[in-house]
Amino acid sequence: MSIPLKLTIGPIDLQTPVLFAPLAGYSDLAFRLGLRRLGGIGLAYTEMLSPSSLLMNKAKRLHSLLATSDEDNPLGYQIYGTNAETLARAAVLLESRGAKLVDINMGCPQRKISGHGAGAGLLRNPTEAVRIAEAVVKSVAIPVTVKLRLGWDLQNRVAHTMVPALEDAGVAALTIHGRTRCQGYTGKADLDEIRKVVQSARRIPVIGNGDITSPAAARTMFTETGCAAIMIGRGPLKNPWLARDIWNDLQGHPTAPPPTREEWVQFALEHFDRMVELYTPKGAALLFRKWIPQYLRRLLAGRQHLVTMMMIQDAALMRQAIEELFEIRPLEAPPRLEAEPEPDDPLAPGEEN
Repeated sequence: MSIPLKLTIGPIDLQTPVLFAPLAGYSDLAFRLGLRRLGGIGLAYTEMLSPSSLLMNKAKRLHSLLATSDEDNPLGYQIYGTNAETLARAAVLLESRGAKLVDINMGCPQRKISGHGAGAGLLRNPTEAVRIAEAVVKSVAIPVTVKLRLGWDLQNRVAHTMVPALEDAGVAALTIHGRTRCQGYTGKADLDEIRKVVQSARRIPVIGNGDITSPAAARTMFTETGCAAIMIGRGPLKNPWLARDIWNDLQGHPTAPPPTREEWVQFALEHFDRMVELYTPKGAALLFRKWIPQYLRRLLAGRQHLVTMMMIQDAALMRQAIEELFEIRPLEAPPRLEAEPEPDDPLAPGEEN
């Protein structure tokens, strides 16, 4: 089976079939730009956006959530909710602000989202989910896409049955994560079920999502499911070079050497500098804490470095601490810096729906 090297969504031609998922708390402009500069990303998304916060302009982080730049292109804006009219109005607002694509979240498993009927909660009422998609499609001229899971639980895997209705509603593409809401992030993504969703589509591209943490896993997703593209989420948080490596592999290029310690530290420094621009120095110093374990694991730094850096509240001191990572003597094995956060943790690197 041939692997597609491009993807078209409505009038948008993507240069690679590798998409970066909307990740709550992580896929902001500061990190997206870092990934884009490494290469391989065909389309990225904002973090999940609340329609009511958009319309009332009251969210504390609204400026940073919507922040973008000429380099951050193409960019999709993901919204979630249960009220068709509110979602449609939010899509209109985003279109007026220059959005080229709007995605509807029908896959978020977080209790505070799905428990109130939004995100993956919509999979318990497929008819209403399709009605919402149709309302949003009719409200804007830009492409509307949907991201969903297989279903609420293993006994109710409804995604493949929803595809024809979503197509008829005018959805331009859909992304399918190969788990149910009740599975969360346990077990493995079900490629057989993803293939069912792909085969249910008559006109629109289906994007495969789940457990894509290497070029080999990306190839498997393509060949086992027949999907038109892939979406990566948690993988780039642990390895920002993942999209580059996948894209090189898909083109048949030689495997690039793994990033050096210097490249890791330089990436972290530039990431932090962009966070300073986005959140102010004080805000960046505090928000960068959630990234520290990710970087220190890769740099094989010890617990003392973690403890020290997690206490820093000043941007200049944080930058100095990052620079000092150039010089520390790495441990011989990856340290257990902390327990892996639970997916429902607001700081957990995992909201790829």
